[in-house]
Amino acid sequence: MYQDLIPQPPTLMRRRRVSLRARIFGTGLLSVTKRSTLMLTIAFGLYFGVAGSMMNRIDADPSFTPPTPIEGGSRAVDMAAALIERETITHRWSPNDPFFYPTAFHINMPSFQSGMMRGVGRFTLELETQIGRLRGSGAIDNDLERAAGLLQFPPDVWLFDLNQSLLPVQPADAQYRAAHAALINYNQRVARGEAVFETRSDALVMTVDRIATDLGSRAARLDALVDTDPFIINFTSNRMLYFNKGMSYAFYLLLRELGEDYQSVIAAHGLERVWAQAIDSLRRASQLQPRVVLNGSGANSIVANHLQLQGFYLKRAVLQLDEISRVVRATR
Repeated sequence: MYQDLIPQPPTLMRRRRVSLRARIFGTGLLSVTKRSTLMLTIAFGLYFGVAGSMMNRIDADPSFTPPTPIEGGSRAVDMAAALIERETITHRWSPNDPFFYPTAFHINMPSFQSGMMRGVGRFTLELETQIGRLRGSGAIDNDLERAAGLLQFPPDVWLFDLNQSLLPVQPADAQYRAAHAALINYNQRVARGEAVFETRSDALVMTVDRIATDLGSRAARLDALVDTDPFIINFTSNRMLYFNKGMSYAFYLLLRELGEDYQSVIAAHGLERVWAQAIDSLRRASQLQPRVVLNGSGANSIVANHLQLQGFYLKRAVLQLDEISRVVRATR
């Protein structure tokens, strides 16, 4: 008790003061570090989690129609242009978001939009090579040639593409907006009778065949992934399902409107029912949106396999489109 009242040697007193300051300083520094780490974690979660989720939008509305259709033009071309406008302007193009954007860690919307643009690009190629040429062998329409070329641009190119140049480049969404303008110009000329939009049965058959080939290729890739991927939940499955969802959605809307453009051809071959079934299969493939994409091991697994379900609808659409092609070829 009386020991603290006894004068201490100066050296011991200095050591105690230094030790006390070290403990106070160390405790304060640790507290600041913890608070800073916590604040950074919260900010990171709000920026990439909350803000990114709010910007993440997958619009697969099956009732979507072009807001400003061109009277007298092709309904399918109107739809192609409207999808480009909606995804690059109204909703914001996300596949080329750089790493510091809030959506950098979101993969569903970029995959969906990339798949959609794949479908629109395929249809535009058929416009250029078949539907937009007189008898399929006339001169290629300049607007369609421009649009088809622009829509082949990689969807993930931002302001810089180091594979091409160290200088800034036109981003993917700018290229697609230019394609949108070319499609609008083409359809306006169709409405005025200044451009070709062939409604021949062979043009329809060629277009349907190319779309069926694309869908069959995607279904085969689904089968390969299901057979080889041992993980029930993974990013690859998510990307593939949403890419196929976007492509199926684009083809569903485009074929729905193309059916109106080719209504007389479809009716002449008695294909109204199978045409409706084909676009319904694509609609079903496009409407899959599970909370978590599961890649179960097979029919005997207790875990679902959403890729197989999507593959079923894709294959059914392929069979129905093949039937349309076969019937038209047989009765021409």
